[in-house]
Amino acid sequence: MNESDTPWEPPLAGTEAEHLVGALDRLRTTFRWKADDLDDAGLRTRVGRSSLTLGGLLKHLAFVEDDVFTSRLRGESPGPPWDTAPRDATDDWSFASAADDTPEQLYALWDAAVARARARLTAALADGGLDQPVHLAWPDGRHANLRRLVCDLLEEYGRHTGHADLIREAVDGRVGEDPPAGWRPRSGNPAP
Repeated sequence: MNESDTPWEPPLAGTEAEHLVGALDRLRTTFRWKADDLDDAGLRTRVGRSSLTLGGLLKHLAFVEDDVFTSRLRGESPGPPWDTAPRDATDDWSFASAADDTPEQLYALWDAAVARARARLTAALADGGLDQPVHLAWPDGRHANLRRLVCDLLEEYGRHTGHADLIREAVDGRVGEDPPAGWRPRSGNPAP
């Protein structure tokens, strides 16, 4: 096994930025593996009384990726479909509305959002590093920095990858901490 078999593995001895981005990409890849290659029924499966589904998590995390690296980073609109979504009607719009989307739409939405987020994060790191202030500010006027955004996104993925782990096991028994060596998505974009 070599590094090309597990490109999601964080560096063994990188910089702070390389470790944070590597850890984020590892969680993204693990989440995508947990959600991969499911039909409509699989993406709508629920566990117990929870309303969470893998389809809802795909759509929610696609929104979070766009929100973090547009709205919070630069103060810009996250763009479609988020800018026209009736999110005021329910705080859980991205979760609930996923039931109206096909598996192809959900995978494409997440894959595209992650690709945009990766490009925006790479550009931001090149433009000012982790210490640069971002648009996100507290009521007293203090601004978060890019490090805070990346750490918040790591936390979001950590929580939801755990949810995805439980849901996927209920769908077809898939378990595991990381994708197997050489794994690539079978649905949606071939390279997350």
